[in-house]
Amino acid sequence: MMSIEIKEIYTRNELKEFVKFQFELYKNNPYFVPPLINEELNALDSEKNPALKQAEARYFLAYKNEKIAGRIAVFINRIETKELKIPKIRFGFFDVIDDIEVTKSLFAKVEEIAKANNLKYMEGPMGASNLEKAGMLTFGFDKIATAIGIYNYEYYPNHLEQLGFEKEKEWVENYLTAPETLQQKIYDFAKLVTERYKLKILQFKSPKDMQPYIKPVFDLLEESYKDLETFVPISEEQKAFYAKKYSTILNPEFITFIEDGEGELCAFAITMPSYAKALQKAKGSLFPLGWYHLLKAQKKNDIVEFVLIGVHPKYQRKGVTAIIFLEMFNTFKKHNIKWLETNPELEDNQSVQALWTDYNPVLHKRRKTFKKNI
Repeated sequence: MMSIEIKEIYTRNELKEFVKFQFELYKNNPYFVPPLINEELNALDSEKNPALKQAEARYFLAYKNEKIAGRIAVFINRIETKELKIPKIRFGFFDVIDDIEVTKSLFAKVEEIAKANNLKYMEGPMGASNLEKAGMLTFGFDKIATAIGIYNYEYYPNHLEQLGFEKEKEWVENYLTAPETLQQKIYDFAKLVTERYKLKILQFKSPKDMQPYIKPVFDLLEESYKDLETFVPISEEQKAFYAKKYSTILNPEFITFIEDGEGELCAFAITMPSYAKALQKAKGSLFPLGWYHLLKAQKKNDIVEFVLIGVHPKYQRKGVTAIIFLEMFNTFKKHNIKWLETNPELEDNQSVQALWTDYNPVLHKRRKTFKKNI
């Protein structure tokens, strides 16, 4: 009889095994995009990632016949459970071989922890906070992942459905063709909106120049999404952490920041050259040549990823997105960008998806979080 053992891990070396399991599982898979190992280790380290200071995080490896066969992380976000009274246990960093018994054993552990903490349901995949990767791929398994998206095999959602999980949230991702031209009315409308609200487009020459505006981006993000039922507040420490993390990889030319007449950030859009193929070549490390592949991808690329957009509530539905798209269009023309890939957008967020009408959108990925009552 084949034995399955679930082992909780604690040490840095064990955590490396936890992170590296995905490299073995997806070895030679042309669509999987590996993370940088040290970056993922830091994301799982409560001393490095401030999101884990307001959450309990536990990590488990599944062994089948003494060989690693799966992994899972369990998160209890205390702001979510204590202050917002949402009785949810989160799971993430879930990877497994195609063996339903291994999956069943991993989720038995999640359920055990949930019951011990009087939590009523489990949901995932997601991280400790709402700024982490989320959503299991359910369509688009033959498409290369993005740098900030989760890739998984087709049997993953099948395993969860067999265990009684149901869809909680669903996201879609589109692949877009950058337009050769824009209609004159977009230029005219963008000019009108800019003048009416005394808006100013900020230009940056280097990531260092952009650094003071990264934290206000998270402030604006919080303001834009705080009314969502599932929104969990972002701590000041988290904002500083992500500001430092992302300012090193973002190219200022692919970012649009807009100030209002009072000098306050009122809208932003972040795109970045696709690092997917560069990360595949880096194989989890910046050395010896990973840094070169990433730098090359940043400087010369014909694909960009749309990362995030935010508009202050008082400027929503006032045409500010016309300015953003005009700026994006000009940047794409300058850098010979041919394609744009959106990262996950909630399926029912029609206002965001309507933005892509002029880009000939092709829906090429879907992903979900799955929920199960306990």
